[in-house]
Amino acid sequence: MDGSSSSRRTGQREGPAWFEAQDLHVLKAWNNDIIEIQHEISLFGSLKTVDLHQNKIVLLPDTFADLTALTILDLSHNSLTTLPSNIFALPNLTVMNLSHNALSELSFGAPFSKSSSRKAWNNTLSSGGFFGPVITRASSPLPRLSVLDVSHNKLTASTIDHANLPPLITKANFAANPLALGDSNSTPALIRALSHLEHLKELHCETADIGDDAFLSNLSASESHCCFPRLQILDMGETRATMEGLQSALSELKQDITYDFTTEEPPEGTLRVSIGKKVVREPWELEAERRVKNRVSKNAISTESTGDPSKTDIGHNNTDVVKEAWEIEAEQGLLTEGGRRRARAAVVTSAVDITAPLNPSSLIGHGHPPTSPSTSQSSSTASLTNPQYYNAATQTLTLPSLSAPTKCHARSFSLATPFSSPLSSQGKTDFALPTPALPLVAISAQPFAQTLKILVLSNRKFDLCVSLPTTGEVLLPSLEELVLEGCGFGDQVSVTRQADTGTATSPRSNDTFLPLLMRVFPSLRTLDLSYNALTSASLQQDVLSSLILADNSNARKGLRHLRLRGNRIDALDAFQGIAELFKGNRSVPDWKLEELDLRDNEISKLPAELGLLPLDVFLVDGNLVRIPQRRVWEREGTRGLLSWLRGRLE
Repeated sequence: MDGSSSSRRTGQREGPAWFEAQDLHVLKAWNNDIIEIQHEISLFGSLKTVDLHQNKIVLLPDTFADLTALTILDLSHNSLTTLPSNIFALPNLTVMNLSHNALSELSFGAPFSKSSSRKAWNNTLSSGGFFGPVITRASSPLPRLSVLDVSHNKLTASTIDHANLPPLITKANFAANPLALGDSNSTPALIRALSHLEHLKELHCETADIGDDAFLSNLSASESHCCFPRLQILDMGETRATMEGLQSALSELKQDITYDFTTEEPPEGTLRVSIGKKVVREPWELEAERRVKNRVSKNAISTESTGDPSKTDIGHNNTDVVKEAWEIEAEQGLLTEGGRRRARAAVVTSAVDITAPLNPSSLIGHGHPPTSPSTSQSSSTASLTNPQYYNAATQTLTLPSLSAPTKCHARSFSLATPFSSPLSSQGKTDFALPTPALPLVAISAQPFAQTLKILVLSNRKFDLCVSLPTTGEVLLPSLEELVLEGCGFGDQVSVTRQADTGTATSPRSNDTFLPLLMRVFPSLRTLDLSYNALTSASLQQDVLSSLILADNSNARKGLRHLRLRGNRIDALDAFQGIAELFKGNRSVPDWKLEELDLRDNEISKLPAELGLLPLDVFLVDGNLVRIPQRRVWEREGTRGLLSWLRGRLE
């Protein structure tokens, strides 16, 4: 009884009691449609962080300045035109963000003027009440403020109370303000007042209306003390300020001044000045510059120590100056695709100039200058036999993918075969590779063509065609596996008849894709046509029978793996006709197929006759099939699915 009563007593109150409640310290209500703040917000006197950015606030109540515990205030991206005067008397505020508003003045000293002292006292009594807590305000403008952001407002230098700037500001942002509008003498006075802030490290005035007249020449010389003693960043980007004017004004500063813009923080004792449009340099550019400076400094030290510049330079170059590959490419302008194209064009042009003059009419209609058969043949052979493409141990040739050219830059592509040059080094041999999706002319000319077993040509969409030589049908007699995944082939394919030299002898013609593969590759055991554009129209029964079944008269071994995933197949009538061969438990010796992958197509019905096919792997996931349900093949696999289909026949 005692235990149950105690548990019931403890369960009567789920939340904390009134004397256990904690004060609210953080208020975040950003990105809403708030248009007004009620004066009762002053009752939350323990608030330290208030984030109300991205709202539609037009006016703040006077009691907002009673939140004397505030340390972070974000009112950016609102519609404020004025601020409560006592907001500049918050004693603990360190970060104030008022950017992207419509403020027209900053009266830092307003709460401390004689005319407003009586009003401030009355506001304190009315907001706290007779029994309320006494509000302790600061005796100077924002004594702890460190970050002030008033960018993108309507502030002019004459409306900023620069005589009462908070003394501990380290970062001030006046960007995108019409500072020079109105009194022409106010802008120099503002800059002079900012230069007296001993803790100021960053001053941002980009896109503001300010020029050289704001910075008096020899700024430090005209003052009794040092100006901008700790300033590290002065951002005058896209203003009327010029480098000559700032150099004259900042010449007496003790910091080292640099005008190069980087994303890194400047070191202590360095002032980074940004003028004009910012150009951000890449990390490799900075690294290259550092290495050049290091080499220069090492050369200078070595020269001073030995006293013989010529011997020192020779010894230094032989031991220390070893450029990396990316440095050489950077010097030659080969880090971008455009630079490599220009370099390739220059090599081609120089080679053409060396050879005998050509007939200009012979160049019309061709994408590359005519080359001799030996040059073209040697270039193609050298590129395809490269170990990064051909693996002699597994007799596998893998060509890199070629994406389709974009329409807006189609004219900038060049199909010219580069001559042997320093550009055709390791990693740049892609220029010499054939561009057709199935380049049988170039492959059949290789020394490994008669023994090649695996050919991988995935995602080659640049030139969707098949290049065939003018003579011969069986080109790769030993090829057992062909991968054409993601090339975009359809039922019909464009065919070009080319000689071994690579020059076209007839225009392109269309041919049926699957019968073409059947004729060219008689020894195929694995055919991967995943993620192309084949439809059911190409899967005729006679075509599939010739492709899948073995035929000794034509030296066909028969397919074992047929992968048609991700195409546009919506019917399986051809497979249904082939399955009729197995009715009555008949044996088909020419049937070799073990895997049939039909995933991710548009098949809406599985014929029951497919259950007669002797398959080890039958994949149909990702289609529109509703019968049978997914759990049939997900739980029982291929055997369960084929068994279910056979049951439908019975």
